[in-house]
Amino acid sequence: MNRTHIATLNSCPVTQPRPGDADPSAMSVGSEMQTAGPEVEGAGGQIMMPDRHGLLLAELVAFMTKDTPSVQHVLDLTAPHLRAIAGLTAATVFELDSETGMMTVSARIGEPGRRDQLVAGKVFRAPAGGKPVVNGEQMSVRLRIGGQTVGVLLLTGPALDQLQLDTVSTMALHFATTLQGLAAEKQRQFVAHSSATIREMFEQGMNADDVESAAELLARSCATAFRTEHAALHLIDAEGRIRYVHGVGFPEETLRSVTGNLLGQAAADSPVWRNAAEKGEPMLVADAGATKVRAGGLIQSIGFQSFIAMPLMSGQGPVGIVMCGDSSGTRDWTAQDRIFAQQLAFEGTLIMDSARMREAAAVHMSELTRQANHDSLTGLPNRKMLLDRAESAVEIASGTGTRVALLLLDLNGFKQVNDTIGHHAGDVLLQLVAKRLQGVVRRPDLVARLGGDEFAVLLTGDPDHAAAASVGTRICERLREPFDIEGEPVRIGASIGVALFPEHGTEVTELIRAADTYMYQAKRGGGGVCLAESQPVISD
Repeated sequence: MNRTHIATLNSCPVTQPRPGDADPSAMSVGSEMQTAGPEVEGAGGQIMMPDRHGLLLAELVAFMTKDTPSVQHVLDLTAPHLRAIAGLTAATVFELDSETGMMTVSARIGEPGRRDQLVAGKVFRAPAGGKPVVNGEQMSVRLRIGGQTVGVLLLTGPALDQLQLDTVSTMALHFATTLQGLAAEKQRQFVAHSSATIREMFEQGMNADDVESAAELLARSCATAFRTEHAALHLIDAEGRIRYVHGVGFPEETLRSVTGNLLGQAAADSPVWRNAAEKGEPMLVADAGATKVRAGGLIQSIGFQSFIAMPLMSGQGPVGIVMCGDSSGTRDWTAQDRIFAQQLAFEGTLIMDSARMREAAAVHMSELTRQANHDSLTGLPNRKMLLDRAESAVEIASGTGTRVALLLLDLNGFKQVNDTIGHHAGDVLLQLVAKRLQGVVRRPDLVARLGGDEFAVLLTGDPDHAAAASVGTRICERLREPFDIEGEPVRIGASIGVALFPEHGTEVTELIRAADTYMYQAKRGGGGVCLAESQPVISD
């Protein structure tokens, strides 16, 4: 036996039991203090035993006051004392999720037993303030603080009855305090991370000009939010068919494949979609292998082993779904993950709706602008747009020393078409004339309808007299070809006046007056092209 000549305050003499005394080995939790550990020799040579209970509690107090421990640290510190006192062979600290009631392992020493969690759960059948529950060589201790249960301590050993109730209670309080502190820190980190993610997503989402851009942002944000390997989504149209697919974190060829598989397919064919969209709640799946999925869909194609599916629910119903998860292994999702997923789905839907409204507003403004600058019958630019483009062209030509040509065109024979066939035929003829003019004039030159049967052509790119006359000639030749209107051939001609900048004017209004003058000269000459004071280049 090892003996040390050290006097200890936390020690007591070893005395032999008297006849009639209770057997120490039969004492239960809450009995008088039992001692264990190596013997020490005190003053006068008296054999002393150290108080392992006192040492345990003293070390816990010292440790907890100078460090911010993890649960594993606390368990590692207590284990040697528990081995000495009760022959501890294994111990597990379970953390209780207050939202779901599930217990997860927070710290462990020794080999776990198959029924550990079941045995630990038995403590919840006992009163909250009651004694630990002993089941053979296992003891379940409820970990409570502030009237709230935060976990369970499960001890395994052959002499658990040697543990004093006060020691167990104090030790349990230390574990509970540690669990509560770590839970508070995890909650703080969760709030900070979720707030930062949603704030960044919203800031960027407000700059998304269309639904597809917002969807791509949402996929990236969800992957970042849950720190998953992959994220993907699809959007649906009014008939519930998939119209757009996007993903992050996997090869481009996989995205092309899954896009080809899904576009045009009914979203309701997916069991995951039906589950999430019908309930309007995120679906958190720890093991995708145990869940029914669409063949060739996102989950199967990407190879998700675990995932979260978040439906995007607008006021008009579901508009799409976002999925994020891992393909390298399964993951146990927490109650916080569920809360976060609900937040992301809600905020994501707002971003999608905002993007849709901005997209619709942009389309509306574009249409209003188009209507303000285009002729409603032919779709050609109108007089306003012609004047704006002509002003810019003249300004550029003035600065570069180049030319601009303006051609004004009036149809010959248009009135007879209206009078003989009808105004509907006249409208059809104007539309056909517009298409032929666009076929003759190259880009970026402009064809415009000024009203009635009058059109204009703006030529840029430094055209000279010959080039401008050549365009006018081609237009006349093309318009002389018969038009098919309601099965009847209709023939017309054109009178074209041509004016050039700067020869015939340095202002757009001067060019218009000059071209208009030459157009009427051409008309008086029987049609064709008239440039400056010349006779028509071609007559009808």
